[in-house]
Amino acid sequence: MLRHFGAGQVAVLDGGLGKWTAEGRPLEHGTASPRTARFPAEARADEVVSKQQLINGAGLPVVDARPRARFEGREPDPRPAVADGHIPGARNLPMGELYREDGTLRSDDELSRAFAAAGIDPARPFVASCGSGVTANSLILAARRLGGRDARLYDGSWSEWGADPATPKEIGAS
Repeated sequence: MLRHFGAGQVAVLDGGLGKWTAEGRPLEHGTASPRTARFPAEARADEVVSKQQLINGAGLPVVDARPRARFEGREPDPRPAVADGHIPGARNLPMGELYREDGTLRSDDELSRAFAAAGIDPARPFVASCGSGVTANSLILAARRLGGRDARLYDGSWSEWGADPATPKEIGAS
């Protein structure tokens, strides 16, 4: 998301703070002393796909990061007035399959196999979706780690698509 808004130097703490502290790494305590800075955020419009673009045929595969049961419509969506299922033709690669139990990203080989099992080539353009437009970024992160540079985000994701009675929906596996 930071890259989308123009940050060029971005890093991810693989495994998060939990792994950092489990490894005995140092932490600072006390009141933080923030520095004054300016970050002129500028969204890169070509990295986000809208619902209308998908309806019109964006020409890219859609990959949904939600858990398989929600994607297939076997479990209801947690948001009221949002239908079950997925965008027609979408593929499913649950975000949880990208991470180990300790919260770190899986190895490149494991990530490659997960994308392949979902029928997606991470080096080719695709649209990442999820429930609300947040966890889809894990698909983009994993694809970037594998060398992909043209994954796009459907920010509205299922919360927008599934809440619109006019959009088509599918139930079942992809």
